Amino acid sequence: MRQLCRPFPLPGERLTFGLVDPPSAFPHSTSSTFTCLHRRSSHSEADGDDRLGLQGDAEGECDTDSKGDTPDVPLSTADTDNTPECLNKALEGLPPRYFLICVNYFFYGETLADYFGALVQREEPLQFLARYHRFISFALYLAGFCMFVLSLVKKHYRLQFYMFAWTHVTLLIVVTQSHLVIQNLFEGMIWFIVPISIVICNDIMAYLFGFFFGRTPLIKLSPKKTWEGFIGGFFSTVVFGFILAYLLSQFQYFVCPVGFNSETNSFAIECEPSDIFVMHEYTLPTVVQNTLRWKTVNLYPFQIHSIFLSSFSSLIGPFGGFFASGFKRAFKIKDFASTIPGHGGIMDRFDCQYLMATFTHVYIASFIRGPNPSKLLQQLMMLQPEQQLTIFHTLHSHLRERGLLPPAAAAAQA
Repeated sequence: MRQLCRPFPLPGERLTFGLVDPPSAFPHSTSSTFTCLHRRSSHSEADGDDRLGLQGDAEGECDTDSKGDTPDVPLSTADTDNTPECLNKALEGLPPRYFLICVNYFFYGETLADYFGALVQREEPLQFLARYHRFISFALYLAGFCMFVLSLVKKHYRLQFYMFAWTHVTLLIVVTQSHLVIQNLFEGMIWFIVPISIVICNDIMAYLFGFFFGRTPLIKLSPKKTWEGFIGGFFSTVVFGFILAYLLSQFQYFVCPVGFNSETNSFAIECEPSDIFVMHEYTLPTVVQNTLRWKTVNLYPFQIHSIFLSSFSSLIGPFGGFFASGFKRAFKIKDFASTIPGHGGIMDRFDCQYLMATFTHVYIASFIRGPNPSKLLQQLMMLQPEQQLTIFHTLHSHLRERGLLPPAAAAAQA
């Protein structure tokens, strides 16, 4: 039976630390912190299967309070590379990269079949892969799952399942949302450039307003963040997004979706701009008319959408940064890396971008994207000839009943 922590072991007992570093690695900890890990030697072997985790991972709570501020993990990355050789061998069989390949195959295969159906239909091997894409993806995942189960090693189960969970969380956060970024790109470069730019603008302007006018703390996770910076960044970002949307909406290169032209066998970024990228005249509210002496204003509808995008990046986007700050505090690290001196690694610059990319994708699917005739036509071309004829006759009858088909044309078709 496991016992509670005592300052010192009883006679006949020995200490077992497993993967925990010696006390010298934790200069702020007291000796009682490490005696919490001991257990009776007579029970160490009998409890090996039940622990399902790191060797020496006691399930009892520690009753001894340390006087110092004991960190949850080593304070520097240099202290984390102390894994025993036996554990390194146990982890060699884990397939995290296999799962990465599997997830990327699934997402980007979906994109290929969705946007480049005409290209896929030209090659017979691609037709097979497109037809059974999801089954192949699931089979690959099952293979990785079985490999993981076969790689489980006694006394290291818990650590291996930790890594299994971390792998899936990382795939969800990084790969899934990266796929959404690619989907936004295919809708037009403007859906990629504007969201990224307004997040960068909000980050910079919130810092500047906070630096010069900040007095009121915003959140405990980030002591340097202030309400003045938060509010100033919001209004600055809305104005910036509104202007940037006006500038980019004038060019087809930014507003046209990326498509594959089967006739020229190349990618095309030319199109007739959709309504949201065509200048419209709007009547201003009476209050604004009396104030500004303007009755109407000419705007691109996308400029109105940019206000919602900018509002999200200013009000909700920063919570991605707060989340990253809490994550770093949980693991007692200052920055994710040292790529940018004084500002951490690359991930420190992108902690808000993932939320923004997901919101942009959801916003497009909910309020912007409608039925796409070109994609529908590609799907029709993939059907068998008899299925295409059935759809043709059904559509012909439907148009004739609604009076949309001219009589002459109807007679000729009959």
